[in-house]
Amino acid sequence: AGSKLREVFDKINNLLSGKPVQTEGQTVSVTQHPQGLEFVCYKLAEKFVKHGEGEVSFHHDSAFPIAVVLSGIWELHPRVGDIFLAHLHKKCPYSVPFYPARKEGTSVEDYQRMLGYEVHDSKVEEQDHFLKRMSGMIRLYAAIIQLRWPYGNRQGAHPHGLSYGWRWLAQMLNLEPLADVTAMLLLDFLEVCGNALMKQYGIQFWKTMFFIQKSYIPRIEAVTSSGQMGCLSRLKNFVQKCLQAEEIPLPKGILTPSFWRT
Repeated sequence: AGSKLREVFDKINNLLSGKPVQTEGQTVSVTQHPQGLEFVCYKLAEKFVKHGEGEVSFHHDSAFPIAVVLSGIWELHPRVGDIFLAHLHKKCPYSVPFYPARKEGTSVEDYQRMLGYEVHDSKVEEQDHFLKRMSGMIRLYAAIIQLRWPYGNRQGAHPHGLSYGWRWLAQMLNLEPLADVTAMLLLDFLEVCGNALMKQYGIQFWKTMFFIQKSYIPRIEAVTSSGQMGCLSRLKNFVQKCLQAEEIPLPKGILTPSFWRT
């Protein structure tokens, strides 16, 4: 509910502003320790990324309430936003976007970690689980860049707005595609913020969509085996439908004005 989200936002904002906050039966304040604020910024940013790779990966709609709170906090406390990006880029290099190359002397395990895989006791996580986590983090990022906290003063620009999404898309399309990963991330990104990018960039956006259909999808196909076609097929269908309708649908779960009255 909108009212619940405001409570969460106010509590986090008060904590970061140095006010005493009640939690689990005790009062805490960042002023109680010289590194208190820095610690809270770090852990809070880390927690938001964990929401992306956990909650959002399973429940796509949850990207929007989480993102709108982070967007508002980022506006008032830029340090949290900076550390959030650092955590996000480390966990999900594709959010840069960046495909790390394996350097000489790098072990297979270390390289898997650089690519974003979780490695425990020499065991690399399953591909499906890895893709799900990456998907959740990209969806959260795509939600953040288009949302603003509705109760802020909105004097300045969005601290990390749609221009960053436009840049992400352009850089992504300049990279050589990877099987599985590229098709999924493009689809996630376009489903979540394609509508906002369309409204902001108009004809330039449609040129990009046409490029994806005519030039980039064939390049993804060239590196994709027959067993990995699922996500690529969904991306193809999505782009084709949007170009035919000349419209990108609003993402599922977007927060409407009526949400804030709940």
